[in-house]
Amino acid sequence: MSGPDSSGGVVELRVHGVSGASPAQVLGLQQTGQVAGDRSGGFYRPRPRCSDSAGVPGVTLEAYRWGDLPSGTVARTLAVVFLLPFMLVNVAIWMRPANPGSEAMVKSLCRLLALTLTVLYVLAIAGVALDLLGWKCLASPDCLAGRSWLSWLGGRPVGLRLAVLALVPVAAIGLIWRVSCRPGRTFEAFRAPDQGISASRLGTVGQWDAEPLVGRLRAIHVAAAFATLDLVLLLARGASDASAASITLAAITMVILAGCVGLLCTPPLMDRSADDERLDRVTRTLRTAAIVLTVVVVAYVPTSTQSWPAEHGLPGYDTTLAGLFVAQTTLLAALAVVLLWRRRRESAATPLFGLGALVVAATGISMAVAYSAELVYRVADFLDRDASTGAGIASGPPRAYTWAIFGFFRAVLFTAIVAGLVVLLSRRSRRRAAAAIVARDFPNPPVGADRRLRQIRDAIARARFTEKLVPLAVLYGCLAGVGTATTTIGLLGQAPSDVIERGIGLPADAITFAIAFGSWVIAAIILALIVGGIFAYRTEPYRRHIGVLWDLGTFWPRAAHPFAPPCYSERAVPELGRRITYLVERGDAVLLTGHSHGSVLLAATVLQLPPHIGDRVAVLTHGSPLRRLYARLFPAYVDDTALHEIGRRVGWRWVNLWRDTDPIGGWIFSPHPSRAPTIADDPAGGVDRRQRDPRGLVAPPGDSVAPPIHGHWPDESDEPFTEAVQELVQRLGGRAGPPTTPR
Repeated sequence: MSGPDSSGGVVELRVHGVSGASPAQVLGLQQTGQVAGDRSGGFYRPRPRCSDSAGVPGVTLEAYRWGDLPSGTVARTLAVVFLLPFMLVNVAIWMRPANPGSEAMVKSLCRLLALTLTVLYVLAIAGVALDLLGWKCLASPDCLAGRSWLSWLGGRPVGLRLAVLALVPVAAIGLIWRVSCRPGRTFEAFRAPDQGISASRLGTVGQWDAEPLVGRLRAIHVAAAFATLDLVLLLARGASDASAASITLAAITMVILAGCVGLLCTPPLMDRSADDERLDRVTRTLRTAAIVLTVVVVAYVPTSTQSWPAEHGLPGYDTTLAGLFVAQTTLLAALAVVLLWRRRRESAATPLFGLGALVVAATGISMAVAYSAELVYRVADFLDRDASTGAGIASGPPRAYTWAIFGFFRAVLFTAIVAGLVVLLSRRSRRRAAAAIVARDFPNPPVGADRRLRQIRDAIARARFTEKLVPLAVLYGCLAGVGTATTTIGLLGQAPSDVIERGIGLPADAITFAIAFGSWVIAAIILALIVGGIFAYRTEPYRRHIGVLWDLGTFWPRAAHPFAPPCYSERAVPELGRRITYLVERGDAVLLTGHSHGSVLLAATVLQLPPHIGDRVAVLTHGSPLRRLYARLFPAYVDDTALHEIGRRVGWRWVNLWRDTDPIGGWIFSPHPSRAPTIADDPAGGVDRRQRDPRGLVAPPGDSVAPPIHGHWPDESDEPFTEAVQELVQRLGGRAGPPTTPR
């Protein structure tokens, strides 16, 4: 819908952060406004009935609300929870180092790791349907007793049981295939102008034609999923029937899997943005061949006349699962070697120790393994009825899953212990640094303000803990990788309790208890993610904290895993660019104000604006994570070159407000900025403006509480924000009214 026809003034276009605020909240146009007090008890007055009452007089306010693009509905929000491992490994591919020499190798390894997640997804469903139900439960009268929904298959030939229950993983593959193909928004209508787009990689955000790549990846992953199911069935059948037909079908299955791996190892071929009919035809043929092969295998398995082997578990399943964990361990080790080798050859310091992609990929793998192991364990626990925990672990799912749960629990436990130690050991230094800041901000505190000063000091100390999360993330990623590596011990058929008791003398019962407890910890984490996802959608405070993960993960296109949630920046960034271009071309100057992640969207948008549009644009960022988080996590996309180009494109009409109490946002160019708006030799030095938070120690006249500590919360009515808006409006050549009287 078009806005007002008036033009020739200044439009302040506000872009919110991850809070998902309503347009009225972004614009500050609620019918009432608080004039004193705090959130628990305060005083309110009706707001004046004019559209720009919440902003600087003479400036037209406009808000861009994008909060529903990454979430939107409860179902989509919950889908993000279950697709979280896919999303993490997809993010990992964008965290590659800035060195182009390692780009192809990192892409290949991340895509292969993503493929192992799809294989693990199928093996987990097959473990439930074929191993637990088809092989174990249907062969046990005790398990079938009182279960009419399953007993109708009891007494049937083993091949028929497996063929029927193979429809469960087939349906699971079809479901996730359908979810990844669901009709979405048509992003072609939101393409920004092609002229003047920056050469910076950050400037390509939203310009990707991701659908060709996603379509190819989807076809490859679907082919690998069906081939994995075929392999499980053929290995079970081949344990006693190594006929020519079984060998031929197994060979075809391996060729399909090899074709999937080979295609993923050719990034220049896969990344072609233009339609490549030959490549698309190859991937579709691979997918069709896998589907046809599955039909043949499912029809072949019950026709064999050979007897099935009498084994505790489905033949070949344990070996296949352990082999997958060996492959994941090998790929993680190879990724670590590539990243560390390139880091060692670079003279400059590398963000996140150069291991960002490894940390996030290992975390995604660890979470996927935990999800899969928990699914199998919970179903096994349900089928075992009243069996004790120890007996269930000893006789239940494959050993590799037992090691997986133990490895996940060990990684979480050790990381939590180290995090606690870091909190305690760093508290003194963080408080000492915070106390120096407080002393500088409030040099002459009034009598009786000691308690208030401690509150401010503690808020700053907590905000500074963000820097400590970097080594903790690296630690967890390494422990998660080690946990994945130890699952390979399942190939030897050894249980963790037996190995640890023989190795270091810990009682086997204690290890069994730890594994059972770890299983329930995983269940609690999954439940917490589900509840958090629901509350993040329905409740603003929860979304403000949890939404960071969702919005960060879905900001990047699906370049590694096609089943990850779709990317919203493909619409948001071009849509912002189109709107800014329209406003400028009709005669307005545009002041872009972005809070938190909104500043990232604006940064990518500015890099796509034509030069004549940027001449009429200014930028105001507050609570921005561009330097503090994005430059560390995505060094190939956010670096000094990209940030300086943003400043040049808007003529250095850029102000960044930051607070020491903010745990997410921070400075962009310098932690010790000059107050002057521009500096002759380095205009970047005038961008950052530190805000004192809170504004005062004691309650102002007419109020009963002291000014609040804002931290990361936006406050467009704050005096420094209003002053920055007035300054930028004047630098755009517009007129700003007198400062708004602070309440």
